[in-house]
Amino acid sequence: MFDSLSDKLQRVFKNLRGEGKLTAENMEAALKEIRVALLEADVHFRVVKQLIEAVKEKAMGQEVLQALSPGQQVVKIVHEELVKILGQHQARLRYASEPPSVIMIVGLQGSGKTTSTAKLARFLTKEGRSPLLVSVDVYRPAARQQLAVLAKDLKIPVYEGPAEHANNVPELARGAKVEAHRGGRDVILVDTAGRLHIDEDLMVELQALKEQLNPVEILFVADAMTGQDAVKSADEFHKRLGITGVILTKMDGDARGGAALSIRTVTGQPLKFIGVGEKPDAFEAFHPDRAANRILGMGDVLSFIEKVSEAVDAKQAEKMQQKLLDNEFSLEDFRDQLKQIRKLGPLENLLKMMPGMGEMKQMKDMKVDDKELTRIVAIIDSMTHKERHNVELINGQRRRRIAKGSGTTVQDVNNLLKQYTQARRMMRQLTGGLQGGMLGKRLGKMKLPPGFPSFPGFGG
Repeated sequence: MFDSLSDKLQRVFKNLRGEGKLTAENMEAALKEIRVALLEADVHFRVVKQLIEAVKEKAMGQEVLQALSPGQQVVKIVHEELVKILGQHQARLRYASEPPSVIMIVGLQGSGKTTSTAKLARFLTKEGRSPLLVSVDVYRPAARQQLAVLAKDLKIPVYEGPAEHANNVPELARGAKVEAHRGGRDVILVDTAGRLHIDEDLMVELQALKEQLNPVEILFVADAMTGQDAVKSADEFHKRLGITGVILTKMDGDARGGAALSIRTVTGQPLKFIGVGEKPDAFEAFHPDRAANRILGMGDVLSFIEKVSEAVDAKQAEKMQQKLLDNEFSLEDFRDQLKQIRKLGPLENLLKMMPGMGEMKQMKDMKVDDKELTRIVAIIDSMTHKERHNVELINGQRRRRIAKGSGTTVQDVNNLLKQYTQARRMMRQLTGGLQGGMLGKRLGKMKLPPGFPSFPGFGG
């Protein structure tokens, strides 16, 4: 997310910090580089113009020019202007004074609308809400079935209505409201029909649905990978429907970030959520200040802590820590630790949230193969209970059996046992205080939630 733009801006600021004094000349050169970086990131030209003019006006003031660290002052100004463009404050969902609150999910076909509807339902459940899902997309084959499958996996109810209403949009919407009242559901998420392009029939139907349901929110779902096309579509939907916010999907694959930086300025409506992966939990509330931090390479500690707090069982982590201290950390425990780490998402993405980590070359080049984690778990699952708790029992014959049972090689089993030994030693050291090495020093200064997990050693 924002990787390409972040790298370019950090190079600009590094050059500025290298200057002994800030002048009109080197400031102008820096602004030109910032302008090019933003345009290459597919940021809307109006947004680029607005940001450059604001930064130039503030940065060329005497207070900045005479500061002891003018380069850092410029970074501060750019950060402030980015936050303004992104929305200043988190835009929270609105709810009706009398439940159920109706939220319409709209967008073009292929943007991730149905998946986002299910993800939002999960998010609301975590927030203490009780959502009901309904699909009124009666045109796309299996659209309603897709939502039903997603809802079932998440254990969230979906209104399907009687068979005679299967192709009747108004009746499906009316039935969902009745069902929500009957079941005590306080939010209705309406997954609407989409098209490959904006057409009059689609807009007329959505406008009629809006009048019928009187929604408190109309959220437009856009694919971040489409850049300014997403911004243009959002603007057109807003002019016809009056959208109240935007969900940007596939943000994990968008290294540029042009859509995220442009949407609010162009539409006047805030970015409320972002999709950062395919899994149901890969869905986040959008925070303008945190996004600005990521763009400028300052990390995102708060999001990191939230992810850890949600995924980690504090009691289990404390139990694991005690096992480490007592030298009782088994391969079974090793496997459980790996499973907890996988819940947090790609490790390289998590480390980028720590201030300064994204600038380190070894962090940029770091990749943790999820297939490797799957292979390790399979190997451990192929062991007996005694073998997991006493690796000394695992002789050559047992290694061959374990390899066959897990669909791996004897070499893979040998590598795992070596990895385990190293990780066990490393985690005992980490448990002793997190003061060894650069990562340990950085983590040691952070206020982390109780039960923060250790990261077992990946690679030889």
